[in-house]
Amino acid sequence: MPAARESLLEAAGAALSARPWPDVRMVDVAAAAGVSRQTLYNEFGGKAGLGRALVRREADRFLDGVDRVLSAPAQAAERLAAVAEWTVRAARAQPLVRALLTGAWDPGLPAAGGRAPGPGDLARAVRDRAAAALTPGEGPQRCELAVRLALSYVIAPGEEPGAGELRRLLSAPTRTAGAR
Repeated sequence: MPAARESLLEAAGAALSARPWPDVRMVDVAAAAGVSRQTLYNEFGGKAGLGRALVRREADRFLDGVDRVLSAPAQAAERLAAVAEWTVRAARAQPLVRALLTGAWDPGLPAAGGRAPGPGDLARAVRDRAAAALTPGEGPQRCELAVRLALSYVIAPGEEPGAGELRRLLSAPTRTAGAR
């Protein structure tokens, strides 16, 4: 039933973009997906299960986007800047991604549940994916900097630096903790 599951998640996502989660009705999600309400309940167990699956899917989509950005043929600093830009864009466009990255859950969003990654989990996943995608010696410190820089713009939105500024920040020599 993977096709029905994906259709239901798409329908739930569309419903959530139109109204707060407490106002999303299971009957409407099932109808929009072209399945019976019983199929919806069989697949997710209830509205809470549907919400948790929707949150998990958004986390997976966000990390898939990170992987796409990191796979681009470019210098390390450019890829890290692209990860930072992707993170900010994804968080601004998708309230669930913003909530996952910040831990700030609006009452209009479905509850994450215990199986959804928290902000620290996602930050580590992005950092680890970036470190794995870069050649050795390109610096896990820069990966950490890219993640933290992006999260700072998600948490405290402001005027975003341009891609050139991000590349400059991420390609600057890093100092070790004891260096002066």
